[in-house]
Formats: sequence, C-alpha cells, structure tokens
Amino acid sequence: MQHIDQSDSLGPRNPEWTPPLPLLPQGATLETLLCWPSVYPCTHATCLSNHYLCSRFSYSLLLQHLSLPSSNMNSPKHHHCVTSLKTLTPHITCLALHRNLLYAASLNLINVFDLSHHSHIDAFNQSPASGFVKSIAFRASKVFTAHQDCKIRVWLITPSKRHRLLSSLPTVADRLRRCIVPRNYVSVRRHKTTLWIQHCDTVSGLAVNHTLMYSVSWDKSFKVWDLFSYRCLESVTAHDDAINAVAVGGDGTVYTASADGSIKVWRRGNEAKRHALVSNIGKQKSTVNALVLDGDGTALFSGGCDGAICRWVWGENDVVKMETLRGHGGAILCLIHVAGVLASASADLTVRIWRGQRGSGGYCCRAVLEGHQKPVKSLVAFSGEGDSNGVVTLFSGSLDGEIKVWEVFALL
Repeated sequence: MQHIDQSDSLGPRNPEWTPPLPLLPQGATLETLLCWPSVYPCTHATCLSNHYLCSRFSYSLLLQHLSLPSSNMNSPKHHHCVTSLKTLTPHITCLALHRNLLYAASLNLINVFDLSHHSHIDAFNQSPASGFVKSIAFRASKVFTAHQDCKIRVWLITPSKRHRLLSSLPTVADRLRRCIVPRNYVSVRRHKTTLWIQHCDTVSGLAVNHTLMYSVSWDKSFKVWDLFSYRCLESVTAHDDAINAVAVGGDGTVYTASADGSIKVWRRGNEAKRHALVSNIGKQKSTVNALVLDGDGTALFSGGCDGAICRWVWGENDVVKMETLRGHGGAILCLIHVAGVLASASADLTVRIWRGQRGSGGYCCRAVLEGHQKPVKSLVAFSGEGDSNGVVTLFSGSLDGEIKVWEVFALL
C-alpha cells in the first residue's frame, strides 16, 4: 500500500529542500503579529519565505444538521473564532500545549507562544536538515520532538523559557554501546542494516506514559524509550505498513494505527517487560490517521482517510466498535478529546465538534468550525479550571500556515 502524507505534499521527502526560517520578533504579541507589515523590498518567493506575514482572517461558523442526531444550537455565542495567525510559511505540521506554552511547528521550525500574555517567546530547531516536525511530547521541563530525518530530539526548557538541545535519540552513547554486537543489527532493506534502536523512516508520533515514551514510525515499528537514561528499551515491528498514530492509556495499554488499515492493542508483561499484542481491531476500509482516548481511557476514537470516526470500547474479551461518526467530506487528520468534547480536523478544511448525548451515550456533531483555506492538520485544546461555563479553548493548525484560536462551550 502506498503511504501518502498530507503534510509532505508541498515538497519532496528529502528534507534538504526546506528553506531556512528566521526567528519571529522577540516579545511580539499575537496582536502585533496579526498586524505585521505586508510590504517587503523583494516579492520573490524565496525572499518572502524568510518573513512572516500576519493578518486578521475572517471566520465563518456553520452548524449543519447531519443524519446523526444533533442539538439545535445555532447561536454563534456557543463557539466562535477569537483570533487567527497567518504566516507565509507553507503550513503548520504540528501543535502542542505544555503548561501555558503553545508550540507550533511549521516545516522544521518550532515557534513558542506564552499564552499568559499572548506573546511569541522563542523559536528553535532552525536546521532544515531535520525535515518536518511530526509530533511533540513533554515530560516535566523536557520537550521531545519527532522528525522526518528519523530522529527524536530532546530539548530543555530553561528558566527563561528558551529551548536548548540536550540530545537526539538514539543517543551516541547508546549507539556505541550496541554497535559492537552483531545481533543488534537488523535488515531494513536490501543490502542495508541498522541498529534496532534506530528508526529508519520518518518518526510520525510520540506518546509519553510516566517514565516511558513510545515512538511510532513509517518504518512499521514502535519503540519504547526510558525517559531517565534516554535508552531504547524495546523495538516492535507492529504493522504491515507505515504507523501513523499512537495513544497510551493510563494503565500502560498502547494503541497503534497504521496505513494498513489496522489498529492494534499492546500491553507490557509483568515479568518479561516486553510488549505483546493483545488485540487486533481488524482491517478498516482505509488508512487510519489518528487516535485519541477519552478522558477516563474507556473509549478509543480513530479517524481515517474515509472521513469516518469510529468509537471503540472494551467488551468482555476484546475491543468492539460502538458507533461510526460521519459528516466530514475528507480524510480525518487529527483527533483530540478535552472536557467531554471530541474535536476532529479534516482535509475538508473544517473542524467538527462532537459531544456525547445524555442517555444514549452516543456522539453527535454540535458544530462545524470553518475558515481555513487548506486541510486542518493539527488540534490542541484546554479547558479552564473552575470555569463554570465549560469553555474549551481550541487551537487549529492548517496547511494554509494559519493557527486559529476558538472558544467552544463544552456544555453544548
């Protein structure tokens, strides 16, 4: 099966084509960025790629009545676009939240915004050789980034909220320790071998659970990393095609989704401490791009290229499908679940908001957020503590290079 990645549609998979990007002005607020001048001495595309153009972007909000049950919430006060940020960079590949910091990856560059005063405070990973940033994860003051060049990079958040590179995974020490033993090498393609601790294709996803981190890759494997020593503990060839997504439950159960259409469930044994397959949720009709668990980990949501979202729960002995949510007109590229709200981002340029119904427990679409000009690649959200109105602040990042900030009422 040929694997197609939306984020790489604007250039070859060779990361060397990516142009270098500058730092945004230090201390610039979002309002300042939105009004950044649009006149430059040179309008050549190469010159423009080295500048950021920010402008206000009008939004429209459309509530659609689907074949699925939905509530009659037509007032825009229940969900609206607060502001938007547009740059001349080709697209946003990844968003992430950590404490009060918003991380936005555009090509290889990762910009950081402090949400407490809405200002841009840092930009790091300026080397285009790393390729696109595919995923970002956190543990304490460490930031882990997954890259197109097959590596995972570890960054330290300094007291001044700047970012300093600590290491890349696998570490040099780990490679040296294993390279002298022949059995540590595996065949990755004809006439080529590599250490089993190394990914040999794009690292597509990261998930952290306590002291372990899981990385999945287009090389069909997932790897387990110790977050204290940064050593690779285990490598599992999990699927027949590229792995696109990973999710980890609070009990350590690992879920992987692949371009081969399957979702697999893994658990770590108590004695061997190796992950074993406990369930294979069969072949879906299309590539599975996204996974997310609900707040208590009792339900798993998956989204694929067919535009459908499936909700899965554990039965007596296996995972069973409870329902299929339809409404998107394009591939599902991202799923998040916050404060009882499921949000889905799609290649149809929209974000849909889903909410469980009282009584039946089934999910229905409550809102469609429109305004992006290209596929919506990434979502992150948070809900305010003690907020009696149940407001969820949602960020959507698109291949149009724009980040939109939305307010959605969770009590729809």
